[in-house]
Amino acid sequence: MPIHPTAVIDPQAVLDNSVQIDPYVIIDGPVVIGPGTRVCAHAVLSGHTTIGRDNIIGSFSSIGAPPQDLNYKNEPTELIIGDKNQIREYVSIHRGTTTGRGKTWIGNSNMIMAYCHIAHDCFLADHVIMANLATLAGHVEIGSHANLGGLVAVHQHCRIGDFAYIGGMSGIGLDVPPYVLMEGTRNHMRVSGINKIGLRRSGMDRGTIAKLDDAFRILFRSPQLLLKDALFKLQEEMRDCPEVQVMVDFFQSSRRGVVKRTIDD
Repeated sequence: MPIHPTAVIDPQAVLDNSVQIDPYVIIDGPVVIGPGTRVCAHAVLSGHTTIGRDNIIGSFSSIGAPPQDLNYKNEPTELIIGDKNQIREYVSIHRGTTTGRGKTWIGNSNMIMAYCHIAHDCFLADHVIMANLATLAGHVEIGSHANLGGLVAVHQHCRIGDFAYIGGMSGIGLDVPPYVLMEGTRNHMRVSGINKIGLRRSGMDRGTIAKLDDAFRILFRSPQLLLKDALFKLQEEMRDCPEVQVMVDFFQSSRRGVVKRTIDD
């Protein structure tokens, strides 16, 4: 096991023999690290944290620290990180709270760029990209293949759907549906269409993308329809498209409400 002699490893930690630990790393507590993972210089891993295989934990990152929650009383909550994630320099990821899900969950093959923050009880699925300085408050859920630009800030309890793309410097206070593109300026973000480029890159066929585009027009470009009527229309007319039904389910299950189009759209 290649562990640099300047690293400090808690006796409670369980590390696979193939884990690489670089200079001045601190592992504090019952941290578990799987095969092929590298922890870069000066990173700090703590608490009940479980990390899967083939991850990169960047320099000066803080992984598994206690949540920034005044009600937290050092309960044994968790952080779970899957496989093949790139967690870059100065990233902070906090473990869960007993008032939340009890754990923070990071899936597989995610790219979390420098200075990002993921707060307590968040859930990230797979293939998520968070660009530099993107920040998630507590209890945020991010779907697979979602892409958050630099300096994006997401309010607590918000959900970001699968394949959603959010432009940089956005403040997100409501749920963002799957498959959509949000863009604009810092003070004027809007849902502008379907994330066609991202969907094509993922291998989604043109017919499905066309149906999602039609669904978007019904939901966001039909002011004559109330939302409930638009959703009913999609349920009836596009029941053969699972992706459209995912979008319908997202709207119907939203607790915070879903982002709306702006008046000049």
